[in-house]
Amino acid sequence: MFQYRFKRSFSSDPNLSDRLFDLIEVTFPGLNDLVERGRKLGASWESASTPFIRFHDDVAITHVGVLEIPMVIMGQRVTVGGIHGVATRPEFRRKGYYREVIEEVLEYCDQIYETLILTTPEPEYYLPFGFRVVEEYIFHLKFSSKGNVNGWRILDFSDNQDLALLHRLLETRAPVSHVVGVVNEKPVFFVNEGSRDLYYAEDLDLIACIEIENNRLHIFDLVATKICSLKEILGRTSEVIEEVKIYFSPDLLDVDNVQAFPYKLEDTVLMIRGQFAAVGEKFMLPRSARC
Repeated sequence: MFQYRFKRSFSSDPNLSDRLFDLIEVTFPGLNDLVERGRKLGASWESASTPFIRFHDDVAITHVGVLEIPMVIMGQRVTVGGIHGVATRPEFRRKGYYREVIEEVLEYCDQIYETLILTTPEPEYYLPFGFRVVEEYIFHLKFSSKGNVNGWRILDFSDNQDLALLHRLLETRAPVSHVVGVVNEKPVFFVNEGSRDLYYAEDLDLIACIEIENNRLHIFDLVATKICSLKEILGRTSEVIEEVKIYFSPDLLDVDNVQAFPYKLEDTVLMIRGQFAAVGEKFMLPRSARC
């Protein structure tokens, strides 16, 4: 059996979190605040991630984390491995430590997952390890919506009922797309969306990750047991909407005349290692699921 040098356990080492998050804060300033937000919402980093950490004199110097992400890809339910939190202290870079850890991570993951995913602004760090860039697309639609009675309210996470509502819908959600969608995932969602406004339409029993600016509606994700049409979403939006931008494949939104354009969300690219049935399709991994 392969002996793992860098695989650690949060449950067996109560001091591991503090040492890891010291490294994370050095590498990604501000990320720890988002992680803490997710923890308060009820899904901790520690409960979801398998950490691989190299230490030097009891200081964490390199980390690569592995998450499980339940997805639907081309209509099939699959569980993929998500690589995240890749970090090395500046003074220990270019010494081969990252290579040591990532090679062990891949040895571990290859026994469990047929597919690994990650998103990054620096794909060159992952190309040597079998990851490839998969092009993503944003979807544009001209739409004339004069506005209606506001059917949305912002969720209040200090309210236990709203928090329970969010957990219920994340646990029972339908994929936002049958091309590439996510189901029953919380930790990554909470880190990515937990500090943003989330909108709830009670009659649709739907949570929307949306933003409106200059009569333009941006739709980043929809969390519901059934995905409704774009027309229903716009019918509950009080602002005048002239254009819609959708950050996932809109195959379930019942729309026509959609234009797709290559796009990098927040200047990151999606990278895949292993099988991925949606290669060649036009899609985007939703913002809420990017790790």
